[in-house]
Amino acid sequence: MRQLMNDAEVKLILGNSNKRFSGVTSTMLQVLPVQSKLTGTAVLGSHHLPENFRTLSFVELTRLCRKPLPDGSYRVFHARRNDEMIQALIAKMLFGAKIKIAFTSTAQREHSGFSRWLMQKMDAVITTSNAAAAYLHHRPPDIIVPHGIDASRFQPTSSRDALWQKTGFPGEFGVGIFGRVRYSKGIDIFVDAALPLLNKYPGATLVISGHCMPKDRNYLDKINQKINAAGHSQRVVFTGEQPFDALPPLFAAMSIVAALSREEGFGLTPLEAMASATAVLTSEAGAWPDVVRDGIDGFRVPIGDVAATRQKLDSMLSNPEATEAMGIAGRERVLEHYTVEREARRLTDFLLSLANPNGRPNQK
Repeated sequence: MRQLMNDAEVKLILGNSNKRFSGVTSTMLQVLPVQSKLTGTAVLGSHHLPENFRTLSFVELTRLCRKPLPDGSYRVFHARRNDEMIQALIAKMLFGAKIKIAFTSTAQREHSGFSRWLMQKMDAVITTSNAAAAYLHHRPPDIIVPHGIDASRFQPTSSRDALWQKTGFPGEFGVGIFGRVRYSKGIDIFVDAALPLLNKYPGATLVISGHCMPKDRNYLDKINQKINAAGHSQRVVFTGEQPFDALPPLFAAMSIVAALSREEGFGLTPLEAMASATAVLTSEAGAWPDVVRDGIDGFRVPIGDVAATRQKLDSMLSNPEATEAMGIAGRERVLEHYTVEREARRLTDFLLSLANPNGRPNQK
């Protein structure tokens, strides 16, 4: 049974519209426990939520927000997807909900005309990096709040070898990539770069963890054809989509985690790996140029550059002691700059600053 909360205590409402687990879902789930301690928080939709958080249906949202809070302030709705902006605007414009609406945009691409129109209707726009902010020229962001990671969930293991053995995967150690199996995530870049190295490093196993949607099945089939043609079908593991709670031990079990997206919003995967004291190999997509210190926490390579990816991966595999040290440095960087507590406090303080029905956020 979900935890009950007095309606008057609910000041912040989070969108949660996607039944599929995604990076956006991961962001919301990691920030939610901290935000709930900071202020009364409810979630529109119950997908992937633990039992102890207040959830709302759309009808309950409209009923709850018919009137302001007892002190006259409005509740704040935080959207992270277009359809969540739409839900909030319908509640506000058609049902008279007394809410302020904020939207977080992480995309590093030009927005569609419809997305731009939706953002113009927002009371505030948030983004997560300077790179993403550069695409918001039509509606400059009010604040930049980088994502953070729950460093108590994603932790180093006392024995990576023992944790690897518990996975049941073949080989002596793992090199993983996490995320949807689709072209934009660069899974093919990972496979093309790593396959030729498997003969040189017979203990290595490639782990590809993420859901493949039916529309991306041809993409996956082509990857499998490459793997089979190389004779390495026993050296590559596809885990499929994993439950939220299964991810931390998987990250900690990997010796290296790659994140090779062709395009990315922010991209939590490197932070999850770094918090687990696992060295990372990333492209220059998303916020990764800001997050990953090249040669310290791991390496960064140009987007789509298979040769550079292979060269850096070879370097990491050939010097496991240095690679282990990169993982330790990455953990320290997360603790200093990218904790979920830091993100949640900045985000919650800003969102609650919108609650005055006549006020507008200060530009930051």
